[in-house]
This record gives sequence, C-alpha cells and structure tokens, in this order.
Amino acid sequence: MMRHGLTLKLSLLLACIGVIASGATGFYAYRANRTMLVHEAEQNLLTSTELLGQRLSVALGDVAADAKVLAALPSSARVAQSDDGSGTNDARERLARVFASFMANHPDYLQIRLITRQHYGRELIRFDRNAQNAVRVEASGLQEKGQFAYVFDTLALPPRGVYVAPITVNHEHGAHSAEGKPTLRLATPVITADGSVTGVVVIDVDLASLLKVLQVDLPPDYQVYLANQWGDFLIHPDAAQTFGFDRGRRILMQDSFPATVPLFEQSKSDVLMNGLVRPQQAAGHVLAFIRRPFGVADGNRFIVLGLARPLSNVLAGATLLGERIVRMVLVSSVLAFLLAILFARALTQPLHMLAHAATHFFADHTMGALPLRRTDEIGVLARCFDRMRREIRSQLDVLHNKQHELVHLASHDALTGLPNRMMFADRLEAAIHEAAAAGERLAVLFVDLDRFKRINDQYGHAVGDRVLATVARRLQAVMSAGDMVARLGGDEFIVLIKGARSTDAAPGIAVNIIRALNDRLLIDGQPMLVGASIGISHYPADGTSAEALLLNADAAMYAAKTGEHASWLHYHDVLDARRRGPLQQTAGERDSAADREQASVEDSEPLGPGLGNVDTVL
Repeated sequence: MMRHGLTLKLSLLLACIGVIASGATGFYAYRANRTMLVHEAEQNLLTSTELLGQRLSVALGDVAADAKVLAALPSSARVAQSDDGSGTNDARERLARVFASFMANHPDYLQIRLITRQHYGRELIRFDRNAQNAVRVEASGLQEKGQFAYVFDTLALPPRGVYVAPITVNHEHGAHSAEGKPTLRLATPVITADGSVTGVVVIDVDLASLLKVLQVDLPPDYQVYLANQWGDFLIHPDAAQTFGFDRGRRILMQDSFPATVPLFEQSKSDVLMNGLVRPQQAAGHVLAFIRRPFGVADGNRFIVLGLARPLSNVLAGATLLGERIVRMVLVSSVLAFLLAILFARALTQPLHMLAHAATHFFADHTMGALPLRRTDEIGVLARCFDRMRREIRSQLDVLHNKQHELVHLASHDALTGLPNRMMFADRLEAAIHEAAAAGERLAVLFVDLDRFKRINDQYGHAVGDRVLATVARRLQAVMSAGDMVARLGGDEFIVLIKGARSTDAAPGIAVNIIRALNDRLLIDGQPMLVGASIGISHYPADGTSAEALLLNADAAMYAAKTGEHASWLHYHDVLDARRRGPLQQTAGERDSAADREQASVEDSEPLGPGLGNVDTVL
C-alpha cells in the first residue's frame, strides 16, 4: 500500500511538474523563436544591404570603365581638340557610331556626351535616351555646358580620374527621357598624347533602372531606402518622400529614423533596428542601414543605403510555432498524468532505446522509436542524440558529394565539361577490347583548332576559354548517339566513333566538324573564325592499341594542317602519300576544298570587329 501511495504521490508531483515544465518550455521557445527570427532577419537584411551596396559600387565602376574607354579613344582626343561641332567631320561621325553602340548595349544609360574644353564647353557628340531608343542630338540642339560642375570639375581631374556628381533630378532642357528623372552622372577627362586635357566624356545613368537591376533577386517584401550624405531621401517606398530638396521641402532620413544619426555623423558604419525592440522608431518593420563611400573625386562623400522588411512577415513562422506549442502543451498536460503513473518503467525504457539507438547509429527505424517529444532530461538527450546523428549524416552526405565531385573533376575537363584525356584513354581501351572481341571497327578523329592561338593572343585567355567552351558545344552537337568527344588539352579535341559504321561515318563527321567550326563564333558580340584540322585513324587498320591510334590520328592531323588542300586526312592517306611522294588530292581534300578556300579568305580578315579594333578604325 505504501508503494502504491508513494507512486501516486510521485506521479501526481511529476505530472504537475511536467505540465508546468511543458508550458514554460513552450512559452520560452515561442519568445526565443521570435527573438531569433528578428535577429536573423536583421542579419539577413544587413548582408543583403551590404551586397546591394557592393553591387552599386560595381555598377558605378562599370559605368566609369565605359567612360574611360570612350575617353581613351585617340579619336576622342582629336575630335575634342580640333572640332568645333559645325559642318561634317568624318572622325566625329565614326566616333559617334561608337557612342551609339554603348547606348544600344546599356538600356539604363540616359545620355552619353563628348564635351570639348573649348567653345565654352560645347557638346560635340550627344546621344539621349528617348523611350527605348537612343537618339543622336543634331548640331542645332547641342549646348554649351562649361558652366556646370561636372564639366569644369572633371577638366581639373588627373588622367583617368572619374567625377561622380551628386544624385539629383535632371532639369537640363532638351534631355529627352532623362529630363525630370533621378540621374546618376559620371564624367572623365579626355587626354591627348602630350597629356593635355581637351574635353570630357559624360555618362548619365537612370537611377531607378540601375537599382531595379541591382535588386532584381531581392525578396518581394523588401523595401529599399537611399539617402545622400545630408540625409535627403533619394529612394523611398513612398515616392513622395524622395528628392524633397528639389521641391523646396527637405525630407531627411535622420528625422524619419533617428537611429541613423550616427551614420551621418560617421561614427558608425551600420545600424540595425526592429519594431520588436524599438516599436516607435521602427514600427512594424525590421530595418538595416549602412554607410558607403560614394564617388572617387571627393573621398568624404557617402550615401546611406537601407533595406526594410515587414515585422509581420518575419514573425509569421513564430506565430505558427506558437499555435503548435499551445496544442502541444494541451496534449502534454493530458498525457502527463498517464505517463507519470508508469514512471518507473518509463524511466528505464528510454534508456534502453537510447542504448539501442547508439548501437544502431545510422538505422532510421531506431530514431523513430526515441522519445523525442519528452520534455525531461531523457527527451533532451534523445533530441540531442537525434540532432547529432542528423548532423553527422549531413556531414557524411556532404563528404560523399564532394567525393563524387572530385571523381567527376578527375575524369572531365573543368572548362568545357567534356571527358578529359584520362577518361578518353580508358574508354578507348575498353572500346578496343570490345571491338576485338566482336570483330568490329573503330575510328579516332584528332581535332586541332587552326586559329585559336591568334584569338588567345588578341583577345586574352578569358575570351579563349569561352571560344573553347563554344567549340565543345558545337562538337557535341555534331556527334551521334554512342559517339564520344573529349578534350586532350589546349586546343586539341579527340572523337571516338564505335561500331561497324565507323569507317563510313568518320569522313562525314569530319566534314560536319569542319563546317561547324568554320562557322563564325559570336563571343561578346564579336564574330570570330576558328577552323580546324582533323586526322583520322581506324582500328584495326591503323593500329591495335590506344597509343597507336592516337599517334597515327595526330600524324594525320599534322599532315592535314601542313598540307595545302585538305582540312582532314586518313592516316592511310598519309602513308600512301609518303610512298608516292607529294600528296595528291584525296576525298577529304575534295570534300573540304570549298571550306578551305572560304576559311583562307576569312583568315585574312580581322577575327572580330570589337572595341579592341576601335582605335585602329578611328
């Protein structure tokens, strides 16, 4: 009787403790979850704001780079120095075509202008954005701009200096679509060969279009704020709050958000606030603000950039969690009385479960049997054990994925995604064994690009890499199912054709490859001509080992490259030529004669009309 009475008392006590503990834990979890969500939202907003600021800096750098490119053109200095804007000037017209191409490639550019130092800062070339099109302003519409700061301040800059004007609303008359729009303006001096400043290149950017591009991947509930160094709103969710100084009524960020005052005093670089802690300053929102330098000419200028998110969206998960916690507490309160009666057995049974789970660490069914819903130390231990198991399994999964990636990288070319030399050699050896067992034939095509070194030297390795990737895609498009193409290294590719059709299909595939690579490639808007030479070897006629087939295909390719007629050759044609003397025209030569003649004509032309050739043209 005493044992039963003690068990009842202990059960009642434990049941009450369980109900209280469950409710307190739920309430704490709810409060902690709210705080954690708000803190996480603040950190995410701060990271997003910094990323947005970096993107803005990069965008400014890109615009500045475009201005420097235009200013560095020799014809810009010649036109700015000697042209007065009247009459017809061939150099000015050629330069205008370059300005037009920049306007066409940058829809966010509102204006691009070349302004001479002479004639009171007269505009010599000017393109305006009119709706979606770029419009060149005729001579009668060109204006004198020498009185504007972005002209005389830029003329005082050193070579390759960049002037960044304060962000304002463009009120210059006759600016087409730019008039009345918030504008970001950059300018750089035009320098002659002797170092004198003859004019400036000015680029006006649509601030709204630029920020729209920069924040394209931000969540839809994010709101953007932007203020100049004095605190005037330039970007605000309510458009009526922006550019108040332009309407005679300044609306300052530090008045709307007093916590941002240290940013304008330059005593802090970032500020976080939320409506949970500061309901008066950040009512219903979580906000993050940062201060970033703005412009190159004046090192003390800055902007303040901010992002906001509704607090209700941030706490949506906590509200759902609170409802679940209430239901869990109610259920736990009912079950606590029943579970407390079985305390003695329930105390040892979970320990057995944990011991069983420890001995079967990676078995999912053991995790399902653990008392994960308990609120006592055993439940905490079970949840911690389950979390530890999931974390270890996650780390193992990551490790396995990395191993798979390493295996893939070991057998594939990182640039083109094609199989590499090692994988091709393995496949070729396996194909030779299969062909020997089945009495079938194979063909190996050794492909070497003709003009890749010239492209690499003229445009740089980055463009060369893109050319190789494009060539790889064209080679894959030519291949049939069951054929294999790989990259050996540099500008060399190799093709394996299996089956009885290999002997008859190899010449046709070679011709298709040459035609595909003789078609111009378009890289960054620049057409380029690559071309290729191909050598073909056959199994077993030209070799019975992988090494022999590769060497003989390489020899045939070299003969095709150094020959005068053929773009591709069979290895047996090379042997025949060595026996009979100078090469006579083969089937490969006849098939590629037209392509070779066209390639020779195109090879004498520039590889592509790009900015790299602008100086020569102008």
